Amino acid sequence: METAKKTINRRDFLKASALAGGGMMLSFSWLAGCKPTTEEVSKLPKAWFELNSYIKIGDNGLVTLFSPNPEFGSNVKTSMPMMLAEELDVDWKNVTVEQADFFPERYDRQFTGGSLAMQMAWKPLRTAGATARHLLINAAAQTWKVPASEITTKDGVLHHKGSGKEGGYGEFASQAAKLKVPEEVPLKKVGDFKIIGNSKRNVEGMNIVTGKPLFTLDYKQEGMLIAMMAHPPAFGLKVKSVEDKAVKSMPGIKDVFVIKTLADDYERNGFDTTSFTELVVVVGNSTWEVMNAKKALKVEWEKISDSTVTIAGFGGNKQMVKIPAGLESTEKHQVKMAEMMKKPGKELRKDGDPAGVFKTAKKVIERTYTAPFLAHNAMEPVNCFAHVTKDKAEIVAPIQAPELISQTLAARLGLPKEKIHIKLARMGGGFGQRAYGHHLVEAAVISQKLQAPVKLVYTREDDMTYGIYRPMYTATYKAALDDKNNLIAYQVKAGGIPESPLGFAQNRFPAGAVDHYLAEEWMLDSNITIGAFRAPRSNFLGAVEQSFLDEVAELAEKDPIEFRLELLDRAKKKPVGKQNDYDAERYAGVLKLVRDKSNWKQASKDVHRGISAYFCHNTYVAQVIDLTMQENKPVVEKVYAAVDCGVVVNPDAATNMSEGGIIDGIGNALYGEMTFQEGVPQKSNFDKYRMIRHSEAPKAIEVHFVKSEADPTGLGEPLFPPIFAALANALYKATGQREYTQPFLQGNKQLV
Repeated sequence: METAKKTINRRDFLKASALAGGGMMLSFSWLAGCKPTTEEVSKLPKAWFELNSYIKIGDNGLVTLFSPNPEFGSNVKTSMPMMLAEELDVDWKNVTVEQADFFPERYDRQFTGGSLAMQMAWKPLRTAGATARHLLINAAAQTWKVPASEITTKDGVLHHKGSGKEGGYGEFASQAAKLKVPEEVPLKKVGDFKIIGNSKRNVEGMNIVTGKPLFTLDYKQEGMLIAMMAHPPAFGLKVKSVEDKAVKSMPGIKDVFVIKTLADDYERNGFDTTSFTELVVVVGNSTWEVMNAKKALKVEWEKISDSTVTIAGFGGNKQMVKIPAGLESTEKHQVKMAEMMKKPGKELRKDGDPAGVFKTAKKVIERTYTAPFLAHNAMEPVNCFAHVTKDKAEIVAPIQAPELISQTLAARLGLPKEKIHIKLARMGGGFGQRAYGHHLVEAAVISQKLQAPVKLVYTREDDMTYGIYRPMYTATYKAALDDKNNLIAYQVKAGGIPESPLGFAQNRFPAGAVDHYLAEEWMLDSNITIGAFRAPRSNFLGAVEQSFLDEVAELAEKDPIEFRLELLDRAKKKPVGKQNDYDAERYAGVLKLVRDKSNWKQASKDVHRGISAYFCHNTYVAQVIDLTMQENKPVVEKVYAAVDCGVVVNPDAATNMSEGGIIDGIGNALYGEMTFQEGVPQKSNFDKYRMIRHSEAPKAIEVHFVKSEADPTGLGEPLFPPIFAALANALYKATGQREYTQPFLQGNKQLV
């Protein structure tokens, strides 16, 4: 049995016995309060995102579990409370789950993103549940005058076998709230779980299918006005003047004005990403009236000048970021990127003498891959409700990282952070876009100016052309084989606009499996705003690296799975370097599992197969795609996925999320692309920005999870990157053509 040791102070453990009817509320700020042993430190995540949660028990035994993290479809609102309920030992059908608001006095860094939710919550939330159970047991022991060690619990009821006494949690809640918090509590063994590992339905499922108001777009308040904004039509432009007299006289229109969302000298954080800080606002009574008035606006735009902004990163690091003037185009980007690929890059890792080995190698292969900007295109367009008065601000918003925008709100509104209340609405998708909270600042500034409640609404065109795109990337891979077809040298040089995809990936496979290895990167400044996109950077690297490895395996005349397994065996038995950030055995494990589950070498005659495997967000994934060609177009018949993400908390939800990542990846691989002409995004709605259709989804998906007692790791993102390569490798088998440029189906391109 695992033991969790901790020291909790008043702020970290709040107990309120004065609840209606008597009861107990337990609140935890765990990464602030936990003081784990050295052994436990190795299992706990780094204190980057600090999680917390709390439990409320009424005198009638009703248990309410509050989910602290914002929910955007990853089902954390079900899976995180399952951890609490497991250790608390309550019957899941008697549990009520509620979404916690952003509450910095009680919670630290409420964040959903980076596939970190389960990993970060695993120890803290289980400890929270176990601590509550411990207090209830001791309260019953005092009441019954029996040893606490003789009391057991089951489904929210306390039992003492010797005396035959029993009682529900509610009977002892108030008394338990008066007891001293223990220094350590035992946690269950994985084999003893009753709730974790058993599928539970989404606690919001009925509300979703019956259309209950869950989203900010549903939110209403008396006297609320509707606001929309006009932003520059091109990156590299700003507002010069506005002709608004005619618009102000239109029916239902209250005002037209220009706002500035960030001060020129404001020191941004990494999530204050926006190119457009001056915006024209139209405010009125209804969405339709405001939308028509916005179309009638006459705005004159002018070009921006070169500028720099200060970005304050985590840990106090500061970076000066250049925002260049100019109207950028995709064609110009392609030329600049090609030029950069000819120049030496910044060396991130070097093992051995790759340059020397390439000169004498028996076989050498070199390939270049490119990928475009991508728009997030969540089904719910950006929106936010705000009511700002001179004393406080009330915000209702779809936001992944409320704490990161709260400091920006405080600075811009001139209010202390504790006077800003953010209610976390359910998000209609996020994919990284809603980690950026510019919409909260915009709505708040508009409300503050009007001294009225306001709901800011983006149109689809606003959402798609505003920025926060996945960057544009390119990479050249090079590999050398000896006369026995062994991989002896490997090189990757990658860059992007305006960031490199390599970042932290220079130590990933096949680094550590090759004696001579080189990783280099470069970047180009841009005024086009970028941000996190599902599996940042990995969404490109996983795709192209795994495509290239298939081609290397073919050159080596080896089966692509066996080729990868040979490399992983080398990395396991005789690794090169000490910085390798993957476990070769677990990596090989998913490859073997997907090989077996797909019957890799037994595909039918007309089915073309592709394999891929990748490690990111601490999770190992291997995928096999089966496709056929119909009328010169690919049809994905089936996808097999093997996943090692440690303990699977909620299997059905994990499968659903895996399937979503696979389908999303296939759609982006085939169609995803945002292009620019003189700074203007060339796609502003779904008539031009092609998304995957229902009929194009795989006909079947099998997801197989490795049985494991390791702590849970990420799942929302890891299945997304490798599916690009599995598809590309299958397409090669079907057509004889390799895919080097995303998307694979550009314009009217037909595969033959």
